[in-house]
Amino acid sequence: MATKILNYIGNTWSTAGDQTRPVMNPARGEQIAAVTMSPAEVVGKAVDTAHAAFAAWRDTPVGERVQPLFRLKFLLEEHIEQIARVITDECGKTRAESIGELRRGIENVETACGMPSLIQGYSNEDIASGIDEHMFRQPLGVVTAITPFNFPGMIPLWFLPYAVATGNCFILKPSERVPMTSAKLFELIERAGFPPGVLGLVNGGRETVDALLDHPKVRAVSFVGSTPVARYIYGRATANGKRAQCQGGAKNPVIVMPDADMDATTKIMADSAFGCAGQRCLAASVAITVGDARKPFTQQMADVAASRVVGYGFDDDVQMGPVISGESRDRIAKIIGDAESAGLKLVVDGRGRKASGYDDGYWVYPTILDGVDPASALASTEIFGPVLSLMHATDIDDAIRLVNERSYGNMACIFTESGAVARKFRHEADAGNVGINIGVAAPMAYFPFSGWNESFFGDLHAQGRHGVEFYTQTKVVVERWPKSWSRQF
Repeated sequence: MATKILNYIGNTWSTAGDQTRPVMNPARGEQIAAVTMSPAEVVGKAVDTAHAAFAAWRDTPVGERVQPLFRLKFLLEEHIEQIARVITDECGKTRAESIGELRRGIENVETACGMPSLIQGYSNEDIASGIDEHMFRQPLGVVTAITPFNFPGMIPLWFLPYAVATGNCFILKPSERVPMTSAKLFELIERAGFPPGVLGLVNGGRETVDALLDHPKVRAVSFVGSTPVARYIYGRATANGKRAQCQGGAKNPVIVMPDADMDATTKIMADSAFGCAGQRCLAASVAITVGDARKPFTQQMADVAASRVVGYGFDDDVQMGPVISGESRDRIAKIIGDAESAGLKLVVDGRGRKASGYDDGYWVYPTILDGVDPASALASTEIFGPVLSLMHATDIDDAIRLVNERSYGNMACIFTESGAVARKFRHEADAGNVGINIGVAAPMAYFPFSGWNESFFGDLHAQGRHGVEFYTQTKVVVERWPKSWSRQF
């Protein structure tokens, strides 16, 4: 019988009833757990429990609020191998990728432990004669995050540490495809010693999400996922008077200049385009070669794509795992087939192959499509799989034009040895995360994850000071203490 993944409400593990959804191992194509699906009344209980805990938690000094986070950091490091195995089993990543995402999550816990400094306001003495003015940051109340399947360990930690360190109570709704990682995370949270109700875990699907978006006691919503869902969640949350930060999809372009170190560039690009099976919002999905870079880059990328070792992520030497589901595999294969029918050249075709010993897994091998028309639907479609599209430009101005003619704006990168070209690109690229000789321009925890355009809905991003500002509201106090009043008392 499959393990049942439970909710965590008021520091107690509980089921939401008999309705469950299977959790699959994408490398084996077999069920490994069943996750409880929470109806609106269960969400209401979780929110009410968190709201009841809020008054005492917000009055807890910030230096005390971060103490459980310090303990959580060390627990995460102590159990990193165990959690990585869970990520690989339910998400399909390689061991190195699973460990890597946990390291980035731990960085956010570490950053939030500095909240006694990060939450500081500011003051002016004698802003007017005898009058002082102060700005304080205070928590909102109950906040929630709705997180995706592709980074089940890292993305919840973009939000959770900042939310609770600033004095809020936090409810996580993870993807129903990968709930086991969140369950492991909350087992450690339970050991870290947070008071009852400060942190909650509610599993489920659309009904669960809508209940969180509609509940009047939920003050803020964080989300990462596709652009259509991000737009929906942002619209429904803000219509209900909530703050929202919603990270959407991407179609990340990378310019390759003729002077780029081609050996290093193709290695880095392969890790970006095919790492995590292309299922990350910062995956390089379009390579724009400039001038003479076209031939060597195309050939060397074909070589590294064709030689990439694909299989179960904890097996030795595996460089790429499966996609998340059979539906994703079939959808990606159809996109590749439609591109071939439209006349594109398949430099490398990743369809129809199986990893040795894992015949039932959801496999799509690295794929390269050449000659993609910038005006085509393919050029603007987020494939979310190990597929790299090639475009070609005559010069840097032409390449930057291709970068900026997109609805997304999550990431854009360039490979070059020219400082002048890099500076021009950095200034003109219409993207929130920019990489110079970097394949995945993922900001460290101290910086915001800055998606633009249809890659982000909201004002304040995840991580760092943006996280602190998102989870707090400012209170300005103007005060005067006349000497005549003091003499009266």
